[in-house]
Amino acid sequence: MKRFFAALSVAVAVVAVALPAEARPRNQAAQDFVVDDSPSFSNFFSNFGSGGGGSGPIPRQTVGFQSNYAPGTIVVNTAERRLYLVQPGGSALRYGIGVGRDGFRWGGVHRVTAKKEWPSWTPPAQMLRRRPDLPRHMEGGPDNPLGARAIYLGSTLYRIHGSNEPETIGQAVSSGCFRMTNEDVTDLYNRVAVGATVIVKN
Repeated sequence: MKRFFAALSVAVAVVAVALPAEARPRNQAAQDFVVDDSPSFSNFFSNFGSGGGGSGPIPRQTVGFQSNYAPGTIVVNTAERRLYLVQPGGSALRYGIGVGRDGFRWGGVHRVTAKKEWPSWTPPAQMLRRRPDLPRHMEGGPDNPLGARAIYLGSTLYRIHGSNEPETIGQAVSSGCFRMTNEDVTDLYNRVAVGATVIVKN
């Protein structure tokens, strides 16, 4: 009997190894959306005339996006350093973003409460304590760290905003805001309405 069970265990192990990777059980956290960015004809042609491209280090593109989120919802995937704007028909616009550095990342659900073009910047007290060298106020313009557009999230201090440092997109360097290239944040700004849901996944 012991020999039988030993042989059975070996057979199960062999079958498991022989299975293709996608058929094996995975110990992954549950995720409520699935992204398809495979080089399919559907994804290739959906990027024509839909806002794909951009001049930043991470080109924005249209991808397949299966979820229960309503079109117009913003989904921020902090770990991936990507932002998705849900579109009708099972797709989303995907943008590269810069995220909070260690100790400044967060998650939650908010709504867009305001949108501003070439916003001014007043560093909060917490930031001034860490960086007393910062200006107390800065008018909007090309040198402003908030960039060309800002999208304000709930009653928090956090924003989705542009940047005068496009090389930081895809990195974790901020104090909790999500930064984009000025080109990408302008594109997103023109597509998003005040009141839109913003889901931040940390």
